[in-house]
Amino acid sequence: MNREIYRIAVPAIVANVTIPLLGLLDTAIAGHLGAESFIGAVAVGAMMFNLIYFSFGFLRMSTSGLTAQLCGRGDDSGSVRVLKESLAVSLALGVVVIALQWPLQWLLLAVIAPSREVAALSQQYFHLCVWGAPPILMMMAVKGWMLGMQDSRGPMKISIAVNVINTVVSLVCVYVFDMGFMGIAVGTLVSEYAALCYSVLLLWRSFPSQVRMLLGGSVRVRVSRRYFTVSGDIFVRSLLLTLVHLAVVSIGARSGDLMLAVNSLMQQLNTFFAYFLDGIAFAGEALVGKYYGAGDMKNMHRCVRRLFLWATVLALSFAAIYAFPRGLFSLLTDQTSVVSAAMDYRWWCAALPLAGMAAFVWDGVFIGLTRSRGMLVAVAVAVALFFGLYFAMPSSLGNHRLWLAFVAYLFTRGVVQTVVFYTRIK
Repeated sequence: MNREIYRIAVPAIVANVTIPLLGLLDTAIAGHLGAESFIGAVAVGAMMFNLIYFSFGFLRMSTSGLTAQLCGRGDDSGSVRVLKESLAVSLALGVVVIALQWPLQWLLLAVIAPSREVAALSQQYFHLCVWGAPPILMMMAVKGWMLGMQDSRGPMKISIAVNVINTVVSLVCVYVFDMGFMGIAVGTLVSEYAALCYSVLLLWRSFPSQVRMLLGGSVRVRVSRRYFTVSGDIFVRSLLLTLVHLAVVSIGARSGDLMLAVNSLMQQLNTFFAYFLDGIAFAGEALVGKYYGAGDMKNMHRCVRRLFLWATVLALSFAAIYAFPRGLFSLLTDQTSVVSAAMDYRWWCAALPLAGMAAFVWDGVFIGLTRSRGMLVAVAVAVALFFGLYFAMPSSLGNHRLWLAFVAYLFTRGVVQTVVFYTRIK
């Protein structure tokens, strides 16, 4: 069981860690173009697409859970049907995003509220890169399907391919063809379509019989009610998660530039921890779904226990490191005032991995079981507690009340899912 978790979790962690590299490379290129507005435009443009694509995370998660169960049953035709459904929905949503690009751009810029110069550059970036919505969403479906088929190396290779192609094409466009800032957008767009082609090649190499079934089937696609139900729950859940993270940014911004910077550092630490725990969650999606689909409840429960063991070791390790975060803060910023202020929140940093550990594991387990309603209920309760607790606490607590509410929100998600699992599922 440990070998199985290791086989899926480690490539998933590597794939997750490559995600911020794309933004860092684009930022580095923009940082050498001669104006700080270019850096801001890349950051704002990336944030706009992150908000859009995060909302469509169900394309990966629904596909992963449903496919893992069918894989456990040995139902190849069923798994191919799920892939066809997910690709069709992904393509349709990609077209919708392109069609609604103007109202989406206006709404997102209104929420982010950058300066006029950065907004103008971000608009150019957005209206070119938005044409990459279909391949991005379709790759989410492919990654989810491959994970459900117990292959996490494929998604890792796709993530690495996106980064490598984007870096090479962006550098060529900016410095060889002298396209300036828009060369970064061209590199991003080209890498997305090229990586989709690479995804198709990986599918053909790793799952040739399933691809032949996919190509040999009828063109007509009928999306199942179960796919819509699971996807709908995860979609609403994603919106609630986005609401909390936007609230953290907004509250920090209203507390002044110093607190905004401090909260940003803490969120970076929380995000880095999440990349590792997501690897454990991905293993849960694939393995729990497989055992549940095969009717092997003994190994399913055994897998859940081992997942929690792995997650506990990781959470304790990160908590020990985050309890002494000065060095980490200094790597992220050279502003001594920000580092000094952030050290007042060191214990909240240490509490984040411990409070959020169970939520990550249960998310993977519930996706593998396709019990999306339990995930939605847990997040809804936790979000209500977050806002209720924050506004109920005295303002004299300052920024500490935000992090108390956030830690309670993470912990509550895990508690509610634990109750749901042992009362409704087990």
